[in-house]
Order: sequence, then structure tokens, then C-alpha cells
Amino acid sequence: MEKYTDTVAAIATSLGQAALSVVRISGPDTLRIIERIFRKGRDLKRVSYLEEKRVHYGFIVDPESEEIQDEVTLIYYKGPKSYTTEDMAEIICHGGYVSPRKVLKSILKAGARLAEPGEFTKRAFLGGRVDLTEAEAVLEVIHAKGERAHKAAISQLSGGLKKRIESIAQWLRELLMLIEACIDFPEEEIEYLNPEEIEHRLIQAKTEIEELIQQYQTSSRIKEGIPIAIVGKPNVGKSSLLNALLKEERAIVTEIPGTTRDTIEEEMSIKGFPIRIIDTAGIRHTEDPVERIGVERSIEKLKMAEVVLLVVDASKALDDEDKYIASLVREKKHILVLNKIDLAPEVQAKDITAQLQMEPVEIVKTSAKLHTGIGELQDAIIGATAVSLKEAEFLVNERHYDVLIKAKDALERCIETVRAGLTNEFIAIDLKEALNRLGEITGETTTDDILNMIFSRFCIGK
Repeated sequence: MEKYTDTVAAIATSLGQAALSVVRISGPDTLRIIERIFRKGRDLKRVSYLEEKRVHYGFIVDPESEEIQDEVTLIYYKGPKSYTTEDMAEIICHGGYVSPRKVLKSILKAGARLAEPGEFTKRAFLGGRVDLTEAEAVLEVIHAKGERAHKAAISQLSGGLKKRIESIAQWLRELLMLIEACIDFPEEEIEYLNPEEIEHRLIQAKTEIEELIQQYQTSSRIKEGIPIAIVGKPNVGKSSLLNALLKEERAIVTEIPGTTRDTIEEEMSIKGFPIRIIDTAGIRHTEDPVERIGVERSIEKLKMAEVVLLVVDASKALDDEDKYIASLVREKKHILVLNKIDLAPEVQAKDITAQLQMEPVEIVKTSAKLHTGIGELQDAIIGATAVSLKEAEFLVNERHYDVLIKAKDALERCIETVRAGLTNEFIAIDLKEALNRLGEITGETTTDDILNMIFSRFCIGK
């Protein structure tokens, strides 16, 4: 993909009620455009030179009518010492809906075109400032839903994944170099690699790739959150429990059984761990067609959840509905929540687990109404999800995962070739494919179509 030769502009911040907004310009005509639209200071001096990386105060004017559009500060970056590696400027204007658009309109009138989604980061990639994993990390930072996802994305932005990929690729390049030297110069005195040594090196590289593949599952959970379903029969306090965990009145709570007719899904963070918590309709046998649909959806969500909070009313004796729900939950990782303890005498948890024939990972006594035991429940949730939400060094996304699987497959073919006693020429074929696959992750061998697809996911202005 060739570098851009034109100049683009876009609003880099969301429109809306805010104190400030940022409008970006990048490309070879940046300074010429600034000369046409920026007037320095209150005396509106024209500029033909701007000191780079300094804040300049002034006004944006319409390049045709000279009408003032907004009061701004402007920072000019001379390429290649900029985010995009091109001449670039960032104009900080007033927020809202009108001012940023007026500033952008003046820039476009002066000769820039509107940037495509992700074009500023794409220009940074094409200029060699970032590799593809670091460019993708920009998007992950923006979309991070919790502290751990943000931390992993920052690590990737700092080159964490890039370093691991380059380390494996360098290992394979050195091996390929020796193999190709043996092919090209069979009679020369070149360091000889026996089949056992080649196989050992290939297995080491394959093991490294498999470790990255395992990071994909961790990355997915850190990005999207662990799905946790709250289940139980009607009127045991599931929705009250959801509200207590979220610390807001998200679900409607009444004394009427069956108030919740559908699933409610919310994202939250518990001690930095991202959680997707799902409040389900009370599970029971019902003739109401609408409630029956809700029950069916509840059972589906229960099956999809990695951890289930089974809620029972501790103030009442267990019945057949409790036992039926317990039979659905029994084989899944679950936490038993004994709710409404404010209405009950001291509950013997072992008696309830014996009746339900369950072995929960944790038993927590709560009063959702009084917010009693909610901290203990949060601790239990973290304990149940700790394995799935272990620390991630960086984020391996679906594209990386697909490419890593193909690289691993190529190395496995290499290993089989070595074991079959075939010549170095055959080993080199699959070894080159593995290297090309790793290059797709960093952007060295990625096609234009894939690059366009990746950057199209960005917002305009980034």
C-alpha cells in the first residue's frame, strides 16, 4: 500500500456538550492550509511560519470571507516528528456541535479532504511509526471496558505483542537462512543442521505460537467480560440483586412474581475485572405465552453463562421449582446465593445444598434490599472467574488468532516433513509460509484488503 500524497482533516472528538473539541489536519499541505485559515492573536496576524510543538493562540477564519469561525489554540507538528509522520496540526476549539463543524468546514474549503475512518492511524502505519499490532491497539484502548483490558491494550500499544512476534520470526528466519544456505551451497563449509536440531527449533517456535493462541481466550474475556447469569424462580430477588451489584435501579422490582419477562444484560467492572451480568426471567412452569418465552430465553442464557448465580429465597422452604432450577445449574460453575436473609432466621447452608444436591464454588448470604452481603458476593464472583480472567500481557484479537493458527499449522507440516526425512527444499516451503503468516500480524505481509478492513473499524479522526 502506497503512502498518501494529499491532506486530510477530521474532528477527532465526539460532538456534543463539552468544553473543548479537537480537529486534526495531516498531509503535505497542512502549513499552507493553516496560513489560509489561522489568524494569530487578537490582532489577527497572518502566519507564514509556525514554531512546531508550541501552542499558538488565535482564531480560525473562513478562507473565502475571512469571517471568524472560532477562537482556538493550535499546535503544529513538522513531519516526520508527528503521529502520522507527516506535517500535522491539531486545532483545539470550543466543544459542542457548531464550533468544531465550522472549523472543519474552513479547513476543507482551504484544500483538505475529509479523512476516512482510521486514516490518521493508517498514515502512521504507512509511515512506519507503528506496526499493525500497535495500530490495532489504538482501537483496543478506545474500546476498553475495564482496567485490565485497558492495561493489556496499552501494553500492546507499547509493542508487547510486536516483540513476541518478532522474536519468533527472528528465530525462524535464522533457521530458514541456514536451511537455504545448505540448499544453495551444498559443497561449501556451512554450519550443518541435522534433522533433530531442525525439529527441536521448529517445536520451540510452535510452542511459542501456541502460548500466543492461548492468550486469545484470555483476551476475549478481558475485552468482552465473563458472562454471569442470575437465575432462580420468580420473586426470589434476582432483579434486586442486579440493581445492588450495579448500584443503580436498572431492573424493575415489584412484589408481583414474574415481573421480569425478558433477560436484562449489563456490563460492569468488579475490582478491575470486566463482567457481563445477565438478569433472567424467573424460571417456572407457566401458561402465559409471553412469560414462557422469557423462561426459554433464561434457560438459554443459563447454558451460555460461564458462572451462574443461583438465587433462592432463604426466608421460605425450598420447593420443586427451586429443585428443578438446581438441576439445570448443577453441572455448571455456580454460586449459591441465599437471599432475603433479613426476613429469615439463621439459615443452615449445608441443609439447602443437601436438598438441592449441589456443590457450589461458594455460598453467599445476602439481602439485596438492604445491600447486605453484596461485597462478599462480588468477592465470590471474582474468585469464580479468576482463572478465566488471568492477567493478559497484551490482547490477541480474532484476526491474530486466525493467523496464528495458520502459522502453527505450517510449522506442524514442517515438523512432519523433517520426520519423514524429506529434503531441505520441502522444509523451506512451509517455513516460509509460517514466516509470511507472522508478517500478516505485524503488517509486513498483509494485503491491502485486510488493511482497509482493519482501519475501517476506526472512527473518523483517529
